[in-house]
Amino acid sequence: MTTGIHTLDTSLSKTKQWIHELKDDLHLDNDDQGYVALRSVLHAVRDRLTVNEAAELGAQLPTIIRGVYYEMYHPEGKPLKIRSQQEFLDEVAKELNVRNDPKLRDPQRITLGVLRVLTTRISEGEIEDVRNSMPKSIQALWDRAQTQE
Repeated sequence: MTTGIHTLDTSLSKTKQWIHELKDDLHLDNDDQGYVALRSVLHAVRDRLTVNEAAELGAQLPTIIRGVYYEMYHPEGKPLKIRSQQEFLDEVAKELNVRNDPKLRDPQRITLGVLRVLTTRISEGEIEDVRNSMPKSIQALWDRAQTQE
């Protein structure tokens, strides 16, 4: 399927690549699960970032994924005061649990998979900026994701 609009077709292709990479990495059954996983972690990351840092990360996302990233974003009150790894994973779990899908029940596994995809798809400098803006306990998730490649 194509839109006939080069920019959107390119973004659609990149979006499918990201979701397929995530689906393969996490051994998910379908693209819908990959989409939900990506969306859940992107929202948790976004909400833990300052507005400026969230915008800098968003600028590196393909157009369609950028739309998903900004979906339901309310910049007031950001970053959320999430200080622990468990609080971060709880934020991911909130979005995953609405699906009641057995393949999406482990927010840590899902988070690590999405962080691996982000690390391969976003510039190293931006990943470092995002990672360094997080508390040490959340940075540990990024470290774990990179060592499990």
